[in-house]
Amino acid sequence: MKGGVGQYSYAQNSSAQRQAVEAAKVLIKEAIAEKLDIKQVISSSKLFTIADLGCSVGINAIIAVENIIESMNLKHQSFGPNQEAPEFQVFFNDHVSNDFNTLFKSLPTDKQYFAAGVPGLFQGRLFPKASLHFVHSSYALHWLSKVPKELIDKNSPAWNKGRIHYTNSLKEVRDTYSAQFAEGIESFLNARAQELVSGGLMTLIMPCLPDGISYLHLKISDFLWIY
Repeated sequence: MKGGVGQYSYAQNSSAQRQAVEAAKVLIKEAIAEKLDIKQVISSSKLFTIADLGCSVGINAIIAVENIIESMNLKHQSFGPNQEAPEFQVFFNDHVSNDFNTLFKSLPTDKQYFAAGVPGLFQGRLFPKASLHFVHSSYALHWLSKVPKELIDKNSPAWNKGRIHYTNSLKEVRDTYSAQFAEGIESFLNARAQELVSGGLMTLIMPCLPDGISYLHLKISDFLWIY
């Protein structure tokens, strides 16, 4: 994603992604209220760790993290006024080339958490085992970790003629993209299964196509969001 805060930066051109983050707020609040056992997942250190994977730059990642912390505070208040509130550690993750400087400059001065950047591909391990309580990823998982070699091989049935999408493409091209996505999502889930504590939560927001929509006639209005 293009860094900075200029006219063509991701920070200035991600309103659709922001709508998805804001729409998921209610679902996150419900999940924390109904499914998260704070006393079980938080150790005696009273530290609650959050990872935002594929954070990019701009306000979207900050909104997502604040939604999680707000929901956690509401959950904690339900135990009564004498309970010691946990501290929050937030890890912002994206590619090593991500503009983390702009992201950290955007963090509010009165934030209620400690922040750190974790560069690297989220299709693999990023954190120690059982070290995360909440994993969040929004509008990032649909990006592939690499270009399948078949798509750039002119002798391959799946050669994509230099394009970076599969709209109006051959079945072999679509199948190659699909296989690469399946490999990536499996690696992602396996890594998170090791990094999340028992009883931890994960929220994934990503665009998808409902059954019955043809790849040959895609429109932006055809996409759904999965939370």
